[in-house]
Amino acid sequence: MDLLNTLVDKGLRREPPTREEALAVLATSDDDLLDVVAAAGKVRRQWFGRRVKLNYLVNLKSGLCPEDCSYCSQRLGSTTGILKYTWLKPDEASRAAAAGLAGGAKRVCLVASGRGPTDRDVDRVAGTIKAIKEQNDGVEVCACLGLLSDGQAERLREAGADAYNHNLNTSEATYGDITTTHTYADRVDTVQKAHAAGLSACSGLIAGMGESDEDLIDVVFSLRELDPDSVPVNFLIPVEGTPLAKEWHLTPQRCLRILAMVRFVCPDVEVRIAGGREVHLRTMQPLALHLANSIFLGDYLTTEGQAGQADLDMIADAGFEVESTDQVTLPEHRAAGGCHEGGGVCGSAAEGPQVNEARTDLVAVRRRGAGTDLAPNA
Repeated sequence: MDLLNTLVDKGLRREPPTREEALAVLATSDDDLLDVVAAAGKVRRQWFGRRVKLNYLVNLKSGLCPEDCSYCSQRLGSTTGILKYTWLKPDEASRAAAAGLAGGAKRVCLVASGRGPTDRDVDRVAGTIKAIKEQNDGVEVCACLGLLSDGQAERLREAGADAYNHNLNTSEATYGDITTTHTYADRVDTVQKAHAAGLSACSGLIAGMGESDEDLIDVVFSLRELDPDSVPVNFLIPVEGTPLAKEWHLTPQRCLRILAMVRFVCPDVEVRIAGGREVHLRTMQPLALHLANSIFLGDYLTTEGQAGQADLDMIADAGFEVESTDQVTLPEHRAAGGCHEGGGVCGSAAEGPQVNEARTDLVAVRRRGAGTDLAPNA
């Protein structure tokens, strides 16, 4: 296909596709899907070889959130039956992180529910970061604490944080349909604060919330303008008890097209398959490794992932290798900070998303690891 040859050439030169080209990727047929994966795989291998970075989530504070994000099982008024607990102590969080690191993770992602941290919360997380860093050589720590106030990103950086995550989630035009307690602009502001403080910015999206192809293109091109170093691609986990519990529109093929589109738009950025891969990609997860160079190991914030050993086996069986702590994730030109001036290149069917069968059997609320007495999945 001329389209795919053009996209490969652009990706190898770190040039973004046009919006029309990105939309065309989402509109490719199932017959062309393997060609799409192969083309995007060439771009992925150019910048990241066959390495897969493993990340491990530690939910520092679960549930009890005052925000009304429709996709979230921790939202205000949630009836999901998830684990709910207040802040883990630094030693508890460090033990949880150690399990993921022992399983092969390179980065620990410290996440807390809520609108945003108080200064006291930042102090608490700073202590956790220091504890994890002191006990684990070479570990990367990413914080995800919600909307940041002035000076908080700098304090996290001083404490040893390497990165900060705050996702845009969906397009600006549809953001008000998903959340009303904060704005899209609030999220953009927090990503910019992380950048300005010298933290590696991590910002991505959630697919499968009823959005159009145009919405997906809008949010991915907006992410490209923000120029994060990593872009997590979440696939909505429709947890019972949330407003989006009936949104079962994704198919494995649709998910692969979305990942390929993100890779073409963000050719030289860490693209991470985040929540929902087991639920929506299912047996096609190994194909997704040809598009993304990063995944989460083990469980998610409130739902279970597949067994950590199964993740490791999948990576090896697909011909990839786990990225070690002494390997630099980003290409040299990005690792040196050369792509952050003025926004750099981070880089389904046309009739709309198919209605997929609801697979509630694949959604399991997390009952192990952080906040429990049971061993974590790593």
